[in-house]
This record gives sequence, structure tokens and C-alpha cells, in this order.
Amino acid sequence: MKKFLRRNSDRHSKLGRKRKKKQIWRKPKGRHNKMREKIRGYPAVVKIGYRSNNKESGKFDGKEPILIRNVKDLEKMKGNEIGIIAKIGKRKKIELAQKAKEKGIKLYNLNVKKYLNKNKLKTGEKVKSEESK
Repeated sequence: MKKFLRRNSDRHSKLGRKRKKKQIWRKPKGRHNKMREKIRGYPAVVKIGYRSNNKESGKFDGKEPILIRNVKDLEKMKGNEIGIIAKIGKRKKIELAQKAKEKGIKLYNLNVKKYLNKNKLKTGEKVKSEESK
């Protein structure tokens, strides 16, 4: 995958010289800009065709991910399949995370263990269980 850098990011500190977080892409818009005009010898400009396929990039290991909107979708899945949680509310997301942990299903856009620990602390469930011991 080609890395696209902002124009003049190698010249100025505020644009990302020795500061990787600042080296973000901005489309060149200047009147006489050589990058915008795609002149040979200047850095490449972002355009259609540079993106690699998800299967080839190794993102999903050649498997097609399944979109999960509710508990029924999660129960249909097998253990070796990859799931992506759709845009849902917090209560439903916690419920799906617990079910996925029980079944051993991998969710691509959610770290189940970390998410459940974070939300137990916020709701106070973890504190209550420690007090009862």
C-alpha cells in the first residue's frame, strides 16, 4: 500500500516534518501546484485504483465477514467466522459482546474483553460483586 503524504510535509514542521501524526493527507489545491497537475517526479496524489482488496490485504484472512445487527445474527454464526458489529446502541452491544465471548466468536471491530471490562466499571457491576465477597 502506498503512503500518501501532504504536500511540503518534508519541509515544514507544522505539516509533519519529524512528526508522523501531522503527516496526514490533504488534497493539493494550489494554482500552480505540481502535485495537483500530476507532473512526473512529484509525489503521487490519492486516486481511485490505489486501494487493495480486503481479501488480498489480509484484513479478513480470505473470509467474508458477517454483519451483526442482533443476537439472532450472532447465534447463526459458527466459531470460525468473523463478525462485524453494526451501528447499534450500548445495551445491545454489551449483550452481543457477552454472547460472542461465550461462543468464542471473533468480532473485527470490537475488542470484547476490553469493552466488557470498561463497561462493567462504568455501571458499577464489578464493584458490587467485590463487595459481596
